[in-house]
Amino acid sequence: MDWIYQSDDPILATIIGSFLLFVAIIIITRLIGLRSFAKFTAYDFAFTIAIGSIISATLTSSTTIVHGVTAIAALLILTFIFSFLQRVMPIIKKVTSNKPLLLMDKEEILNENLKHARIEKAQLIAKLREANVMSFDQVEAVVLESTGDISVLHRSDDEDHLHQDLLEGVRKTP
Repeated sequence: MDWIYQSDDPILATIIGSFLLFVAIIIITRLIGLRSFAKFTAYDFAFTIAIGSIISATLTSSTTIVHGVTAIAALLILTFIFSFLQRVMPIIKKVTSNKPLLLMDKEEILNENLKHARIEKAQLIAKLREANVMSFDQVEAVVLESTGDISVLHRSDDEDHLHQDLLEGVRKTP
């Protein structure tokens, strides 16, 4: 029954290691940026990678099932705690999540923001084409979302106007 549980399993070390791995992945993702991980926040990416790694180690090494389940449980509890802390302490959310970034303000391409986000002008233009923008004067705003997606807000006629609440929380400078 050694494959289920070994009396010398380092359960506390697993919990601490899970926490350190989770935090390290968030820090690295925040430093590198999210464009490589579209649809994920740094928080989501860290959790997904950590769980995948634990499952892989549990299934392919001498790690016991109890050890792997303990590590996964520690990460799940950690995500629950982080979710709660993000709601009650805005600084935690600021540290673990990216804020959306404005890439175009009306017709103006914000080159400094593109550079900061590591997005080429050609990628921006491709997103405008995907959104059926026929001319720059139709563009109200282009936003790099916290998930890494690019949103194009444009008008189809001169009567449409952008409601400013749609840009709430969007950084205008890097």
